[in-house]
Amino acid sequence: MDTGLLSRVGKIKRKVFVSYHHGNDKAYYDAFINTFSNSYDVIHDNSIERSVDSSNADYVIRRIRENYITGSSCTIVLCGPKTPWRKFVDWEIKATLDKQHGLIGVNLPTNTMNANNLYTVPDRLHDNIQSGFAVWTDWNTFTQSSQSVQQYIELANSRSQALIDNSRQLLKRNG
Repeated sequence: MDTGLLSRVGKIKRKVFVSYHHGNDKAYYDAFINTFSNSYDVIHDNSIERSVDSSNADYVIRRIRENYITGSSCTIVLCGPKTPWRKFVDWEIKATLDKQHGLIGVNLPTNTMNANNLYTVPDRLHDNIQSGFAVWTDWNTFTQSSQSVQQYIELANSRSQALIDNSRQLLKRNG
């Protein structure tokens, strides 16, 4: 991690969007908010599924881009064991990539390795970890301090937009 990156940006209070599976991983979202809300402007937790009443994917993604992603500097995806099969998480990642914002995947302690010694992550996030655009880390490393979170945000925002891979088909329904 480039510690000089942090010193070059000073004390910017970044606005971030946090994407997660509301049914399984809200405790980690709440822990992030409780620990880092003084350092970061975290976009208010509104379950998009409840606040955007439509089954039209294009409309919902446009609303996500306009109402949640616009104005943020990056999206933090909290990856639990059921996150990859949540359509709104996929759509939030797509909207983030459409806006060419930074993207950070954070592996939660509940997301253990599978039989192939791999973690389960949303496919669109995986594509961008593989391309070198998205930053991948684990919960304990990411949340060890405000400086650690800041360094990951700045690293995500410094990645070349040419690395974005947003070619995957949208999830149509929750798995």
